[in-house]
Amino acid sequence: MTTLASGTDTLTRDALTVLQPGFTGTTAPDWLLRRLGEGLASVGLFGRNIASPGQLAALTAQLRAERDDVLVAIDEEGGDVTRLEVRSGSSFPGNHALGAVDDVELTHQVAHELGRRLASCGVNLNWAPSADVNSDPRNPVIGVRSFGADTELTARHTAAYVTGLQSAGVAACTKHFPGHGDTAVDSHHALPRIDVSADVLGERELAPFRAAIAAGTRAVMSAHILVPALDPDRPATLSRRILTGLLRDELRYDGLIVTDGMEMRAIAGTYGIERGSVLAIAAGADAICVGGGLADDATVLRLRDALVAAVRAGELPEERLAEAADRVRALARWAGAAGGPAESTHGTEIGLHAARRALTVTAAPGLGSPDTFEPLTEPPYVAALTPVANIAVGDETPWGVAAELIHLLPGTVTGSFSAGDGPENEAGEDAGRAALQAAGPRRIVAVVRDEHRHPWMAAALDALLAARPDTIVVEMGVPQAAPRGALHIATHGAARVCGRAAAEVITGVPGL
Repeated sequence: MTTLASGTDTLTRDALTVLQPGFTGTTAPDWLLRRLGEGLASVGLFGRNIASPGQLAALTAQLRAERDDVLVAIDEEGGDVTRLEVRSGSSFPGNHALGAVDDVELTHQVAHELGRRLASCGVNLNWAPSADVNSDPRNPVIGVRSFGADTELTARHTAAYVTGLQSAGVAACTKHFPGHGDTAVDSHHALPRIDVSADVLGERELAPFRAAIAAGTRAVMSAHILVPALDPDRPATLSRRILTGLLRDELRYDGLIVTDGMEMRAIAGTYGIERGSVLAIAAGADAICVGGGLADDATVLRLRDALVAAVRAGELPEERLAEAADRVRALARWAGAAGGPAESTHGTEIGLHAARRALTVTAAPGLGSPDTFEPLTEPPYVAALTPVANIAVGDETPWGVAAELIHLLPGTVTGSFSAGDGPENEAGEDAGRAALQAAGPRRIVAVVRDEHRHPWMAAALDALLAARPDTIVVEMGVPQAAPRGALHIATHGAARVCGRAAAEVITGVPGL
């Protein structure tokens, strides 16, 4: 193990140890390597840091040349939220698709293969899975990242995911405690509030976390949400009642507690990242995630110095900071003992297999059944009705079925339509008319994402189906709206393999 810089005192080393910062670029900057030498123990990776598996492996090797026990974390949920395949779309369906299949062995296999790929690139901590019960269908930030709206289903698949991922030597970080599913607000933008009783929380939101703890999850990520039944004053990330009283004392969890990104507006907009980080560690968090947006040496130094100053001012007990740093080091030891990447025991096509099983195919009343559907043999027009991207997903990851249909039916044409700036219904009608005009005589494949959350999208579909009832509809979000179209395909997620599975149905050509 690399010897830490002798000029760095214990307090400063501990303050650096609890940080999980990001950075820009596909190689490690000098400042990051320098901080690793001074005590920084974790690094967070995002899509901007990854160009290919080989490049990622070289990057993690560069980090370990400076500190061989560094925790390399990533936000790789599979499905809609991917960093490994940010420019192509994921080879694995996300949680909602796995929940739709409801085969816990399949979930274990998918998580194991995903973990194996992460381990082969030198990643040993994954900020996944999402254990949130998606009880509010309007949820703008969880949605298909959840296994579903059923508590027991979510709990059993959370446990399967944790054991599958960790069997490949990658630590799971179950999120977003105590549950981010019952909200219509995105914590990237504001502070969500969940107004349900403690009894409901205990029976619904907490059940998947209990299952994850029983399965041995090595880390848990806190949510930036206000839950008045548990703490009326502070969001979960900053609440001692929630992180220590509930998670530690009541649920008997003794692993690493990681915060969600501290630069998210739910925290940064009210407390600021420095004050927020001090409060989080004081509340019981062990690691501060920062760097999705703020990714530079100045941010690391500001947070380090804020923690040191809080200890010296008596605002943060030195023992609490030392305890947090010890938990980071304990996870690093577990990761080191886990060894290298596991063998692929389920095959590299397990993701596509799961995506195929996750499809729900419905024919419109009076238009036959899925079994009598005549696959397309001529290139269609693909109308993608595109909502504003969820920040957790990002707008750089491609989605839809167009690329797969172009491969199968060369000459396929595609267009993207959005709500624009006008009233939603008018925007939807305009988008529908524009898609009809662009399609001409071609068969239309309309691709939507959470139709139930976007009135303009529903209005666009109304216009399309009124004029062209033979339109095929592919829903790549949560299939909450009633199925419609000559053929309706619910993929339960927008991963690349979900689009591929849908394209196979549309064309009748399996095994692209």
